[in-house]
Amino acid sequence: MSKSRSQKIAEKTIFAAFQIIIANGGEMRGKEVVDKIRQTVKFDEYESHRYEKTGYIRWESILHFYTIDCMKAGFLRKQKGIWTITEEGEKAMALGPEKFLYTATKLYREWDGKRKAADTIENDLGNGSEEDTIQLQKSLLSQYEEEAYNGIRDYICAKNPYEFQDLVAELLKAMGYYISEVAKRGPDGGIDIIAYTDPLGTRHPRIIVQVKHRPNDAISSDEVQKLAGTLKRNTDVGIFVTSGTFSKPAIKEARDSREHIELIDFERLVSLWQSYYDKLEDAQKTYLPLHPIYFVGE
Repeated sequence: MSKSRSQKIAEKTIFAAFQIIIANGGEMRGKEVVDKIRQTVKFDEYESHRYEKTGYIRWESILHFYTIDCMKAGFLRKQKGIWTITEEGEKAMALGPEKFLYTATKLYREWDGKRKAADTIENDLGNGSEEDTIQLQKSLLSQYEEEAYNGIRDYICAKNPYEFQDLVAELLKAMGYYISEVAKRGPDGGIDIIAYTDPLGTRHPRIIVQVKHRPNDAISSDEVQKLAGTLKRNTDVGIFVTSGTFSKPAIKEARDSREHIELIDFERLVSLWQSYYDKLEDAQKTYLPLHPIYFVGE
């Protein structure tokens, strides 16, 4: 059976995406994957066509559509804009572009328990079967979610270190903590925020917060150790907040530390901000304004 143009585009883009992610250590932001494909893969006029209905580029929409197959096949995981290749997905790369996509699609069909048409998203992604329409909706929702998450990340990345520090302080207030000190410009001795669970700071614990605005870096274990060194009282609790991530040694250091150290990376920070958004005052919301949009779930 002859392949549709969509399938040919899918083979090319899905395989390229997996190659890029594996070369990056197996995990990468979806936006960065798409940007890298745009830089390294050649597309003709048909493949680069922009859909009027969605505003998306054809090859990008096809890529996202078929990532659903890869996820259900167990080859790929997506969470908060991060694409992660599984061990099964990395092994399947040995099959080559054509068999890789065929295997992912076949496994998805088996998982779904249904047979779907092979020619999936021709004619402006609109004339497939009912099951394909559902998958299209999922892929579009995935794109919307990633774009929203990337927008939040860009908004936070644009802040200077003191604005980011203030955002963290406002979040702690919304969570019910009382802020006794926020570091001014200049050396802070490893302490950016001090908070308590009561207005006068008479109840334990005292919360020592270290804030690092480094969205493209991973916090090292040495930096976690330094935070532990600022916890002078037995009841002190340390919180390390970063706009980036924590290295594996840093996570282990916090877990094994004698002191209680809580780690909040970018993903957890955004999740907490969303969870406590309704508790923020209007002035506090300006630090990271959000507008929720609700969809019908399954």
